[in-house]
Amino acid sequence: MAQQSVTSYDVAHLAGVSQPTVSRAFDPNGNISPRTREKVLEAAKQLGYEPNAIARGLTTQRTDIVGIIMGNMTRSHFYPPVLVEFTRRLQSLGKQVLLFNSHETRPVDEIMPRIMSYRVDALIIASTTPGRELIDRFTNKGTPVVMLNRIVPETSANAVSSDNVAGARMVADALLDAGHKKLGFLAGVGVTSTNTLRKKGFVDRLHERGCQNILIDQGEYTYDSGYEAGLRLLDRDDPPDGIFCAADIMALGLMDAARFKLGIKIPDELSVIGYDDIPMAKWPTYGLTTIHQSVTKMVETAVDLITPSKDELKTGQVILLPGELVYRSSARKPNKQE
Repeated sequence: MAQQSVTSYDVAHLAGVSQPTVSRAFDPNGNISPRTREKVLEAAKQLGYEPNAIARGLTTQRTDIVGIIMGNMTRSHFYPPVLVEFTRRLQSLGKQVLLFNSHETRPVDEIMPRIMSYRVDALIIASTTPGRELIDRFTNKGTPVVMLNRIVPETSANAVSSDNVAGARMVADALLDAGHKKLGFLAGVGVTSTNTLRKKGFVDRLHERGCQNILIDQGEYTYDSGYEAGLRLLDRDDPPDGIFCAADIMALGLMDAARFKLGIKIPDELSVIGYDDIPMAKWPTYGLTTIHQSVTKMVETAVDLITPSKDELKTGQVILLPGELVYRSSARKPNKQE
């Protein structure tokens, strides 16, 4: 005969409290005194009671689950640390992460209805961009949606992103001030706001300062695509002497193509600047000069948007966080700093 499971009512009886008090004791945000919580937890331990999160969600209409959609997890070197930081911060708030990986061969819009069936309390979308209508379906039900490092105009989603235009303008100034005359830009794939704005900031600033001689190529946010693009940009009669890459991982591939395949000296003959400041950018082998994005600040801001203090759902906010140009050995410093 199967043993009857212990219920929250059994715990309440042993602890001498009400059943709702037991529920509050297992809620990190529950309004309950430390002494009462300790008494409830001790009773639960004696009885071998384990709370049923699904059942509690049916009662409270809150699952304490935050859905996170990420694409290209096996290829990206920026987003895995982002996921780790999200998990750490959300779990400290008593919430759990439900990860959905958006594959290249499967549009993100196809998995959005499945995510909705899990009744997540909030949704964070990174490195992929769903349609506006599907985003609105979440927010219309009172579910906060935050786009990370993406901006989708005219949608109800909030957005937290690096100020890509300002960061790219800093790169343009740094290369021109270092005396570079012919510049190149290695773009990422697609028409995402991240890629579009970094290109716009860089090219517009160069034009403002009278530089029209710009070579533009496109990669796929991978090391291999950066290596191949490096050969295309540099193995020519009039190669650029300074290149801005839309992502660090492409910059690393481009640097290896320049140094080991073409024999170009960095930074004596070529300056390379990336964007993101992934861990490998700091490796002495590369010493990549780049725009640093604070993962901690981005995640902290996004979490604040999905956990409003007064339960007021805010939509359509765009928060831009400033980047920082970090000089290492891959780029010459501006002449005025020498």
